[in-house]
Amino acid sequence: MKISLLAIGKTDDKNLNNLIEEYTKRLKHYVPFVVDIIPDIKKAKNLSEAQQKLLEGQEILKRLAPSDTLILLDENGKTFDSVGFSEYLQKKMNSGLKNLVFVIGGPYGFSDQIYQRSNGKVSLSQMTFSHQMVRLFFIEQVYRAFTILKNEPYHHR
Repeated sequence: MKISLLAIGKTDDKNLNNLIEEYTKRLKHYVPFVVDIIPDIKKAKNLSEAQQKLLEGQEILKRLAPSDTLILLDENGKTFDSVGFSEYLQKKMNSGLKNLVFVIGGPYGFSDQIYQRSNGKVSLSQMTFSHQMVRLFFIEQVYRAFTILKNEPYHHR
């Protein structure tokens, strides 16, 4: 199984980028993992929230294959602790999926089109984080999940 993370807009903070790269590199020892950054919508300030979500949704859909399993990182999604998330990923791997794609939307969330295309929603927390921070938190949690599955000492129970 390959895991991808789609995110809208580049990460501006050099320190965050370094940490994202570090955990991405660590994760590649366990699973093929790719981060795909979708450029910010041009002239977004001139668009309504609905128009911005629609355009971002179209960009997300362009990057998906029909067979991809799409999971939205959404505040209304299912919450897990780290062990539960590792079990969630294990079930996805056991089901024979080829591509598991997680997506972080833009500042206003997702269009109806993306909600209809999605195969599920996961919430990292009830708290609100910047979209740039969420990338790091998500990638670290995927890394943690694989260390849990391999019984490695990164996660302390």
